[in-house]
Amino acid sequence: MFVRQLTYLVALSQHRHFAQAAESCNVSQPALSAGLRQLEKELGITIIRRDRRFNGFTPEGERVLLWARQMLASLDSLRQEAELSKTLSGGHLELGVVPSSLQASMLLTIAYRRAVPELRLGLHSLSTRAILQRVKRHEAHLGITYLDQIPQQAFEVQPLYTERYILVASANAGQTLPPALDWKDAAQLPLCLFGREMHNREIIDMAFRQAGVTPRVMVETNTISMLYAMVRNGEMYSVMPLSALPGFFIGRDITLHRLEPAHGALVAMLRLRQSMMPPLIEEAWRVTAEQDLQGTLDRVLEDEIHAVHRAS
Repeated sequence: MFVRQLTYLVALSQHRHFAQAAESCNVSQPALSAGLRQLEKELGITIIRRDRRFNGFTPEGERVLLWARQMLASLDSLRQEAELSKTLSGGHLELGVVPSSLQASMLLTIAYRRAVPELRLGLHSLSTRAILQRVKRHEAHLGITYLDQIPQQAFEVQPLYTERYILVASANAGQTLPPALDWKDAAQLPLCLFGREMHNREIIDMAFRQAGVTPRVMVETNTISMLYAMVRNGEMYSVMPLSALPGFFIGRDITLHRLEPAHGALVAMLRLRQSMMPPLIEEAWRVTAEQDLQGTLDRVLEDEIHAVHRAS
């Protein structure tokens, strides 16, 4: 059994297509197919359902796939250990993050690159469920999501910050808003919010319910660019976590306003519990612990509110 055959198998599980899997492994499709048939022959089982095209894995194949992922992850850790004996100057790190952690993810990415200059980083915006699955399958090394959604028997966690929800408005909206509003005031405005499938929307809805009001939700979307477009033209407002705001949101045409009382969930980083931790994951974990994400995010909000207040 060769490492390359296991690589072929994992690539096929990711792409669900023989030609695309072969391309990702930089081999021809016949070479990939031959390698997978050889793996089946060595193990004495059928791994792949075939009918001229890929039709999924057999039950035995699913178990082999799980072992293949674990073995390749262990091999990657071994390579990292070998590199560590020289210097931890590079490597590859995969992160899965919930969309509302955009700002925090950006700050951590900068910190990782400073600590490991040649680091190659894959950053993926995913649901909590997808993050947990990818980390379990060794397809991602670290994840960022809500602490209350992480099964801590399987994962180690590191709290990062508590979300701070804000009202986002256009400077051209036609009315001057105070630096802070209560949820009842925000409910009267025409709102564009994240879709109900997102966890932060559940928190927003709960805050409005606790205030005893029903918000005027005019548009729902799962993309930050659509929220930005709707707010910027001055027709609507939005409520979102400060940590979800990309840099281009913050500027002279957009104003941020605190919502009181404060509501928000604790966001945390997670990694798979394992006896031997790969050095690159350990280094990223250490660098994360050194960051004051809460303080940085709070300063962004206060600086923006003060700037708008002075300008008015």
